[in-house]
Amino acid sequence: MPDYGQITIGGGTLSAAWFLGLAAILFTLGAIGVLVRRNPLIILICIELMLNAVNLTLITFARQLQDLDGQLFALMTMTVAAAEAVAGLAILVDISRLREVEDVDELNELKG
Repeated sequence: MPDYGQITIGGGTLSAAWFLGLAAILFTLGAIGVLVRRNPLIILICIELMLNAVNLTLITFARQLQDLDGQLFALMTMTVAAAEAVAGLAILVDISRLREVEDVDELNELKG
């Protein structure tokens, strides 16, 4: 019977709490970055960091429970994150061509 509190990687075992703690730290850093920073590019990077923390949590629980559903959800989350990054960067490039924007508060109007 497998020990559900341990995750085997390579030749060693780690507790799932380490992965969940790392995911919590990454998510907290991303959330603080979204709330504090005003640069639109930094905000997008922080959102990606938060999505990666969620992926780490999903994969940790999938590995711990010996189930593939969490890994499939993580794959779908990565697909959505890639689409979000492409759309967000395209909008930022288009806006930066029209005007110099360094603060998110300056983007309150979408007209040129």
